[in-house]
Amino acid sequence: MAGSARRGPYFCGIDAAMDVVTGKWKSLILWELRQHGPRRFAELRRALPGVSEKMLVQHLREMEEDELVHREVYRQVPPKVEYSLTEHGVSLDKALEALGEWGVARMRRIGAERVPTD
Repeated sequence: MAGSARRGPYFCGIDAAMDVVTGKWKSLILWELRQHGPRRFAELRRALPGVSEKMLVQHLREMEEDELVHREVYRQVPPKVEYSLTEHGVSLDKALEALGEWGVARMRRIGAERVPTD
């Protein structure tokens, strides 16, 4: 079990689940990879305005250790690396869908919807 040695013990299932999605960017990385499939680092960085390179690297490493994300290195010139969701990552993203729906309802209720810039 990757990741278990550096975290825990947990008080409940919510505690264990929140441990792997703590931080603003992890759930957004999950969503981006689920919506668009495998992405290169630069694509993820562009898709997540405001994330620093350092934070994205840190979160991707932790998510790979927690078996949420798979990092595929292609042996070619120039080097190519893609990130994709594992089955475990897909199942976590599905579990977060209800939370996302709750968040959309809240945004509408308080008038905090962000207008797309595209």
